[in-house]
Amino acid sequence: MASVAPIKREETVAFSVLEGFPGFKQESQPAASLDYPGSPWKMDSLKGSEATQDTSSLARTIAKILHVHSGSGTVAGDGKNKMKLREEMKKDPSKLSSISCFEDETEKQRAKLAKEAFFAGVFSSVSTIKASYAQLQMAQYPYDPELIHSADGSIVAELKHLSELKHSFQKKVLQETALETTMLSYEIQELKSVILTYQITSSKLDSQIKAKDSELRFLREKLAEVLKESRLLEKGMRSTGELGVRSNISLSNLKTSHFTACYQRAVKCIQGFVRILISGIESSGWDIAAAANAIEPGITVLKPADCCHVFESFVCREMFDGFNFPDFVSTDKLRHDQEDRRSLSLNEFLELKSMKASDYLSQKPKSRFATYCQKKYLRLVHPKMESSLFGNLEQWHLVNSGDYPQTSFFTEFVEMAKHIWLLHCLALSFHPEVTVFQLGRGSHFSEVWMESLNGEAFFSNKTTDARDPRVAFTVVPGFRVCGTVLQCQVYLN
Repeated sequence: MASVAPIKREETVAFSVLEGFPGFKQESQPAASLDYPGSPWKMDSLKGSEATQDTSSLARTIAKILHVHSGSGTVAGDGKNKMKLREEMKKDPSKLSSISCFEDETEKQRAKLAKEAFFAGVFSSVSTIKASYAQLQMAQYPYDPELIHSADGSIVAELKHLSELKHSFQKKVLQETALETTMLSYEIQELKSVILTYQITSSKLDSQIKAKDSELRFLREKLAEVLKESRLLEKGMRSTGELGVRSNISLSNLKTSHFTACYQRAVKCIQGFVRILISGIESSGWDIAAAANAIEPGITVLKPADCCHVFESFVCREMFDGFNFPDFVSTDKLRHDQEDRRSLSLNEFLELKSMKASDYLSQKPKSRFATYCQKKYLRLVHPKMESSLFGNLEQWHLVNSGDYPQTSFFTEFVEMAKHIWLLHCLALSFHPEVTVFQLGRGSHFSEVWMESLNGEAFFSNKTTDARDPRVAFTVVPGFRVCGTVLQCQVYLN
């Protein structure tokens, strides 16, 4: 007896499904069958007829379909599915003709799953390469040879895997594997690579934050040292009257830096005098806000501390009035010769610079500087104010008569007046002359000409266009020195 391969389990189930179907007879068995243990029929050798061949072909087709369902996770051999298929075929015999179509559709589904698995593998490998490359970059600094070797090996392995994946897809080897499991493993690997990339990025950001923190600490320490040195220099300037201008300067070597140093010292003295003035007004029981409103009516300061700017504005307006004229008054008395006037102004600057203001007034009570102090004090300190500050007008009358009281308040005033007069003398020594300027209320703010003392005004009112702030008042005037602009200080609405 010729040896024949045993009938597969699927073919047995197929014959079992066809059993009892109308038109199917038990003799329609496989053309060549043998007795073998477990066979559902007693098989005899028959001659191959057309009906026998058709029936065998049909059984094999059903067996293939059942095999496909089994490979994709469907239990094809259990009794429940077999009975269900048998009932459907009994009710609708036309299903036999569509079995081959169903088999083609199943093959298409497997091909589609194979494509999805292929692209999942590609994305997984690309993500892994990206994560490994990030590791490679991170390992450069600080240098880590082991991590570099590991990342390099991972990149090479993934490139090889991409090549193998390509050949597997082209040869349709992927269709013979468990596609759902393969896709799931690829997706897990992709997520792991993405997480690793984010971890590396987070580590880099942490390193950058630490570097910035270290830089910030260094800059803070440096700032503290600079401020300490600045305070020491300022203290030395106050004690010696040093302006940062050498005593051997001449008309030929005057520089903008000389005027800038003198200007900064004058502003400091103005602020110091205003603090003393406000302290005296508060001690007298005056309302500072009401006094500020009297000086600049209709202006609302943003903070109570800003009231000092109003008083600074008032002091500067009185003290700098007539700055461009030789004696702070409109006169041509000293305009006989420009070169002589420049030389005279510079000599006066050098003479006054090296002395205390009170000593200079004692030695030269009829000097131009003495006249300037007398006129500016009488304009700046109103009799009513002095009466509130000191309880009498004795000091005011002394100044008015040409004497100079030795009080601390007047001493602070003449010290401030000295530095403004020095700035005035130095301005007249330049060629071309230094010019002073200030802005009126409502002027458009310009960063070229102005410095804002209240930057929060840009955002204080939501109804105000922050791109077009306006000047409320000028606090300290600005200057133009040989083409250089020293910005005026302004308070914005």
